[in-house]
Amino acid sequence: MKKQHLGMALGFALWCCSSGAGAQGVLDRVAAGGQLVLAHRESSVPFSYVHQGKPMGYAVDLCLRLAEAVRKKTGMKDMAVAFLQVTPENRMAMVEQGKVDLECGSTTNNAERREKVAFTIPHFITGTRLLMKASSKVTRMEDLAGKKLVSTRGTTAYKVAEKAARERLMGFTLLEAPDHARAVEMVEKGEADAFAMDDVLLYSLAASRPDPKALKVEGRFLTTEALAIALPKQDAAFKKVVDEEMRRLITSREILAIYDKWFMQPIPPQGRALNLPVSYLLRDFWKYPTDQVPF
Repeated sequence: MKKQHLGMALGFALWCCSSGAGAQGVLDRVAAGGQLVLAHRESSVPFSYVHQGKPMGYAVDLCLRLAEAVRKKTGMKDMAVAFLQVTPENRMAMVEQGKVDLECGSTTNNAERREKVAFTIPHFITGTRLLMKASSKVTRMEDLAGKKLVSTRGTTAYKVAEKAARERLMGFTLLEAPDHARAVEMVEKGEADAFAMDDVLLYSLAASRPDPKALKVEGRFLTTEALAIALPKQDAAFKKVVDEEMRRLITSREILAIYDKWFMQPIPPQGRALNLPVSYLLRDFWKYPTDQVPF
């Protein structure tokens, strides 16, 4: 009987060890010489985009500061940082599957996504509005009856538009675009009458076009959304480091300089400024920075 108990205890111990090894956290992996992987987007200006082959943007800069905090925490001065481009469709799966450690983009923290991934403290608060040609008479979603509305596949804005079409019977045709740049192009070419997306992205996308004045952003906010960096859900130690650094950047006001760089100063590729100051919603939220969002 004693031998049987000993065997069961040994087997349980071995199972625990193997389970722990399979659930290695980001900090442990980095401390063992592994790299930190940052996910970035292709055209989410000014949050995360590619210019001259280099990932850049507001969220990318914040992620690099978070990477530095991980480097200090692990003591790995030579920690490698790798970038991996993701899409609106696969970004959550890449985090959930452990293929990326920080998703540095323009991603909304909502209840559905929180079931699969974790989020740190929001770096922006926005809402869904409409982009259309400056000559358009459309000023709100109700004006789109009999017209075509496009949104980017896999985004919160697309789901909002889909719900409006289904539940409110507004009579517009909803089109999918693979990315934000293509959606704007569809509006410019007349393939769609309006583009539904976070307003800050609409302003930045319009500013990057050859003729920004040919486009306008209209309509009331259809949603209020907190944008935040996503990270693996079951990694409390890693999240603690990320949250502490985000909180430090906010309370020290260092984040304001990073914000100013991307929203108030000229940025690539067009060398134009968005001229979008920190909103009152974001300023209020940053008074007591938390990863808990009411939206």
